[in-house]
Amino acid sequence: MKPETLSREERGFLASELRSYLERECDVEIGNMDAERAIDFLGEHLGAVYYNRGLRDAEAVLSRKLDDISDELRAMEKPVR
Repeated sequence: MKPETLSREERGFLASELRSYLERECDVEIGNMDAERAIDFLGEHLGAVYYNRGLRDAEAVLSRKLDDISDELRAMEKPVR
């Protein structure tokens, strides 16, 4: 499966958020290019963890929904004489 890439707008938004966070919380100022490189690094090294968590969460939701459907189907069964 081909890894997804961020759009220019997404990269810009994330870089801006990272710059604001670092300035506000750490009193560190970085440029936009440094912020984008940091976003690339975080995505490369941490992205799979969050992606896999999202898959497990989605799987759990689907499993619950399938259980509900299965229960509904069983409730529709007609008695056999």
